[in-house]
Amino acid sequence: MHTGQEFIRHEFDEAIAVQQSIVDGAGELAQVHPLPDGKKQLQAVARDAERWLKRLKKRGQQFGATGEKEDVAGAIDKLAKKTLKSARGGEPSEVYEAQAVILNALRKQQDSAGAVVKIARSLKDKQMADEASEMQKATKSSADDLSKDLAKLAVVIAKDEAPVSAA
Repeated sequence: MHTGQEFIRHEFDEAIAVQQSIVDGAGELAQVHPLPDGKKQLQAVARDAERWLKRLKKRGQQFGATGEKEDVAGAIDKLAKKTLKSARGGEPSEVYEAQAVILNALRKQQDSAGAVVKIARSLKDKQMADEASEMQKATKSSADDLSKDLAKLAVVIAKDEAPVSAA
């Protein structure tokens, strides 16, 4: 089990690895999403996630974090890759599954950022606490938006409607 600085490194490793899965997944899924709003939302998530990935890598360096995938991050990445592979054809129900995995990864990041806020405050590192708080808010916003889009896609699938694609 990880403790002390090793635990902080572990948290940053996991955050970096999960964030990389979000960047890759949202970017790839945006290319095949059947709804124009979904494409735009996933593109926005990918851009925002990339920005946070860079910040996580920079901040994680001070603890020796490189994005090593342990159990949770490895499982998220494996599931993301599996569902994205199925979604590559643009089949709405497969896209739905892949988007749900990305959404869950965002929620995981939101929870992890909250833990980092508390850790940073205990270390009296105001800058790290502020960055983690900002990431938590941004991730929540992205997750909420992606969740609303997921519900729209669910309706299209449930009604067996042909989605309107944006070329």
